[in-house]
Amino acid sequence: MYSKISLSIGGSDSGGGAGIQADLKTFMSLKVHGCTAITCITAQNSLNVIDVAPIKVQTLNNQLDALFSDFKIHSLKTGMLFNEEIISNTALKLSKYSIPKVVDPVMCSRTGAKLLEENAIEAYKNFLIPQADILTPNIFEANLLSNSNIKNENDIEKAGKTILKYGCKSVLIKGGGIHKLKGKDFFITNEHNKYWLTNKYVDTDNTHGSGCTLSAAICSYLALDEPLLEAVKKSKSFLERSLEKSYKIGSGPGPLGHYQ
Repeated sequence: MYSKISLSIGGSDSGGGAGIQADLKTFMSLKVHGCTAITCITAQNSLNVIDVAPIKVQTLNNQLDALFSDFKIHSLKTGMLFNEEIISNTALKLSKYSIPKVVDPVMCSRTGAKLLEENAIEAYKNFLIPQADILTPNIFEANLLSNSNIKNENDIEKAGKTILKYGCKSVLIKGGGIHKLKGKDFFITNEHNKYWLTNKYVDTDNTHGSGCTLSAAICSYLALDEPLLEAVKKSKSFLERSLEKSYKIGSGPGPLGHYQ
């Protein structure tokens, strides 16, 4: 138990529902030790992101150097990176390490609100996505990355093929942004394997941090030596259970219940 170590590189959610906080809860629930490198500090609650303060790149580098110099990290994930400088710097640092990498391209919320600076999208495409073992965009992020306007399953499959061209090994496009596709995600690999993965749709408004939780679960299962497809399937089941245990703490969408 806790013999494996996963690293989350992302933003801190002051409300405790998403970002680094959700990742650490997920790691612990799946019996993986979690380390963190903070990229941004956010001021947010269940209703709004009020402020985002990016960390100095040198401070981010120091966090990563400290972790890799002492710990054997078995997998990592990236979350909110916010701007071009942080993305390109993170990509450069991670290029030195041949461990499973989950890239959650945090660009848009589930409602479509932008969560990064405009020029950061090209930095993702050029520097970080080519290193990803798996990329986990939501519908809005898949639109941005593929220059699409996704409306249905066929559009999602086309977007997945387009995104693969940036060099990642696989893409998991989350279908929850389209009502009729809730609970359905599309997984495609650079070896031309593709799967529609379906879980029970959990009807709850308390979904804050669901994308972070899914990518952190994949990261955990990869650290535990699960094959990629099996890691995705198990992570979707973990997400389903966490949504079933979600709860409300403020006036807006509440967080997931990770303890199982």
